[in-house]
Amino acid sequence: MNEKVLSDPILEVRDLQTHFKTDAGIVQAVDRVSFDLHKGETLGIVGESGSGKSVTNLSLMRLIPTPPGRIVGGEVRFHGEDLLKVGDRRMRQIRGNKISMIFQDPMTSLNPFLKVSTQLEETIRLHQGLSARSARAQAVEMLALVGIPKPEQRITNYPHQFSGGMRQRVMIAMALSCKPEILIADEPTTALDVTIQAQILEIIKRLADEMGTAVIMITHDLGVVAGMCDNVAVMYAGRIVEKGSARKLFKEPRHPYTRGLIHSVPRLDQKHQDRLFSIEGQPPNLIDLPDACPFYPRCAEAMDVCTRKYPASEVLDDARSVSCWLYKEKNAEEARRVRQ
Repeated sequence: MNEKVLSDPILEVRDLQTHFKTDAGIVQAVDRVSFDLHKGETLGIVGESGSGKSVTNLSLMRLIPTPPGRIVGGEVRFHGEDLLKVGDRRMRQIRGNKISMIFQDPMTSLNPFLKVSTQLEETIRLHQGLSARSARAQAVEMLALVGIPKPEQRITNYPHQFSGGMRQRVMIAMALSCKPEILIADEPTTALDVTIQAQILEIIKRLADEMGTAVIMITHDLGVVAGMCDNVAVMYAGRIVEKGSARKLFKEPRHPYTRGLIHSVPRLDQKHQDRLFSIEGQPPNLIDLPDACPFYPRCAEAMDVCTRKYPASEVLDDARSVSCWLYKEKNAEEARRVRQ
């Protein structure tokens, strides 16, 4: 995907931290996450389950269940306004209007007791102040845009009368009905077959391009990232370990974890008798993490310093940022020996 000439960011996330209190201790689900999002940009956030992708974006929307969760630090600036400091009323004006989210499971996100018309029109009337007739017309128009046949009739159906793919289309229509500046898509193709997945992704891409909407795509599917995203943030153990353009990241992944993720994807040119690559070990327990690189027990390139201290983010010559001791200048010689 061609890199875009980006303007000033519309969303700036700085040192975001979200913790969950449990009987066993404090789970550091999101630990000092920082990134920018620009108008029209599609940012992919990837990583294994439990890496903090969804919690990061629920934190942006201030939808963390409290208790047990709590946003303990950082800034989320939308056009310069820190969303972590605004009142609940102001946040309700932004949520669903300026920033919308498509959740993983549309069956649990849609109210099964309410018609689709009620749920779509409520969003439109709440944020845009339209009359009932105008809201119905706009809701029908959005269903047509996402490819639901006979939208005038289907809008009066209940969620259980739609297939999984159609329910996800309804969720996309609801999320885009107010023409938000930012759309967060949290695993939008989960539990859908391959054909429907492609259709859903094409709808999101097309509508985002038409409306100039910035998209945060949360996924573990690197194929989706390669086909849709301009930039990528790779998360591990609640932190972003590598961040940069999708084209450069796939061409030359720098962090050992990123390389492992990419090598884990089956290839069409791979011999059928070759064993699929997998990253050894399991993700770490996020309760009371030591001040070390959490990936070192699974990393083939780990050094002694990795077991003692977490590496700061390094900006490389290609404008990519990586949190890995291999790229610290004082460890350059040792890094070369490790690679050999």
